[in-house]
Amino acid sequence: MKIFGIDIIHGSVRSRGERPRFALVIRDEGEERETTDVSVFRLLRLIAREEPDILAVDSVQEIARDQKALFSFLQSLPPRTMLVQSTGGEKQESLPRVAARYNMKFNRLDPYAEARASAVVAELGGGAEVVAFENTTDVTVSRGRSLGKGGWSQNRYARKVHGAVRQMAREVEDTLREQGCSYTKEEVKAFGGLGRVHFVVASLREDVPVTNVRSADVQVKVAGRRLDRIRYRTRGGGQRYLFVGIDPGTTVGIAAVTLDGEPVLVKSSRTMAMPDVIETLYTAGRPLVVATDVQPMPASVERIRRAFSAVAYTPKVDRTVEEKKTLCGDIPYGNDHERDSLSAAMDAFRVYQPKFRNVAKRLPPGHDMDEVRAGVVRGLSLEQILGKKVPAPAEEEEGEEVPAPGPRDDRLLQLDGMVKSLRGHVADLQVEGEAKDLEIARLNALLERERGNESRALRKDTEIGKLDTIIANQKKKLRREERKTKKLRKQVERLRRLASSQTGDDRLLVKATESLSRDAIRQVDADFGIAEGDIIAVKMTAGWGTTVLDTLAGLRIRALVGDGDERLKDACLERGIVLLHPKAIGLEVRGPVGSADASRFTAAVEAWQKEIAAYEQGKSAEMIESIFREYRTEREREVKKDG
Repeated sequence: MKIFGIDIIHGSVRSRGERPRFALVIRDEGEERETTDVSVFRLLRLIAREEPDILAVDSVQEIARDQKALFSFLQSLPPRTMLVQSTGGEKQESLPRVAARYNMKFNRLDPYAEARASAVVAELGGGAEVVAFENTTDVTVSRGRSLGKGGWSQNRYARKVHGAVRQMAREVEDTLREQGCSYTKEEVKAFGGLGRVHFVVASLREDVPVTNVRSADVQVKVAGRRLDRIRYRTRGGGQRYLFVGIDPGTTVGIAAVTLDGEPVLVKSSRTMAMPDVIETLYTAGRPLVVATDVQPMPASVERIRRAFSAVAYTPKVDRTVEEKKTLCGDIPYGNDHERDSLSAAMDAFRVYQPKFRNVAKRLPPGHDMDEVRAGVVRGLSLEQILGKKVPAPAEEEEGEEVPAPGPRDDRLLQLDGMVKSLRGHVADLQVEGEAKDLEIARLNALLERERGNESRALRKDTEIGKLDTIIANQKKKLRREERKTKKLRKQVERLRRLASSQTGDDRLLVKATESLSRDAIRQVDADFGIAEGDIIAVKMTAGWGTTVLDTLAGLRIRALVGDGDERLKDACLERGIVLLHPKAIGLEVRGPVGSADASRFTAAVEAWQKEIAAYEQGKSAEMIESIFREYRTEREREVKKDG
């Protein structure tokens, strides 16, 4: 038997960034042949090439992110390869717990050890088979390529392809008929033959004697018909051995625990007959030991024991109520009958527990612990259990009486058994303590190493964070400058385009706006830019303010063109702004720009310069006159003062 055991190393099938990588352990005929790590693609290629009997994994979630992906994965496996989830089916258990049933221990932090444990558990018949397909298989024979639009030979080519599909369908049908497979067939006729043939075969996919085929003209697809949902089929014996305690009477109490002391059933009823008790126990598991809390065993319990061929157990002396409560421990129970039956089962378990520990130490890994312990309970030696099949215990002869020991002998036997049990427990604790000390030392070294790595990673992450912040700020500045550059380039391009379309050798470019306001001037500056030496034309000068004139004076424009009043003219003279009338320069405006006659503009500027000279001269005369009046007033004040 060839088995592939896998366990995920890193990554995940749900991750888009890091694809999963698996630890692969290959076992062939009970021996480990190869250990390696593979990707999903390489794993599927190895499975297709070697066709193992079992692919073992501790959880199907490691190989498929959802049910649809799991169906696709199972479809890609060879027909003879079984997918086994080693931790069970719908109700999963941890892999260490499952491995402990086969006396195996492994490092849970090592993916290769987990893959090896999954493979061994599957090899020994443990786990659950993943079932995704019905007992029906679809076989589809169809064209291997599209016919396309074609040309002169399209009809001949179509006949060739459809004839090949018909021939392949006949071969598939002959194969199914020869193997005695029951099937139904559906054909789709096409020009010159068949376009598609669908067979529904009433057999499992691995039992269908047809494989996937793809050639130049024809393809054959074999696929199992999917179930509504993924199902799990338990492998091996299924039911586990049990220690059963029974308290007979008007109200029957039943309790059952596994060979590891885990409670499986605690129940009581007034209406239970013996067949009902047997059916309840058969549903719960396989009774190995049937026990009571009294000596001797009641006849009704003896009949139940014989029905299962189980080993009988009764205490040497009747247990007190306090002893029964101690035996039950933390396991909950509902009434006295359930307490008595549970204490009987736990009493039997504790008697056999030292033997189970001794067997676990001597038994090599890779054997079903439940079967071995069942053999020990039935009185077989370890050599007999491992060397041949365990025989069923012989029926006890009725009527044979065994003399009952006295109270002193019972006490000595109890103390002797207690001493042996405690010695074994102390030895186990010592071994466990040494193992834990080694594990603590290893974990401390690992912790120190991880702390050092984490500290370095933290410093690295901090430095990277600072650099990322600097890069982000520089990127913001770069984007801001790029936007500004793009805006300026658009302005330059717009100005070039408008200047070439609106001006010539004898014309001057004029930037126009609707009103003499701050918003209008800002809009012109945003659209075209206002630089030193520009000519600004204003359609309406009403509502002007000193702020906008100060702005234009600061920009040192060449001239302001507009039909203004005397107040505007005086304000412009005061700020050194050339104010020209539109008609004086032959202004022509088209949209946001216009042009002026160069010669007339020069003449108008010269006329404005004369007005500026007259304004300056008048301003000087006014200043001299003001000084003279002030002097005369001062002299008159002095004359009046002196008399």
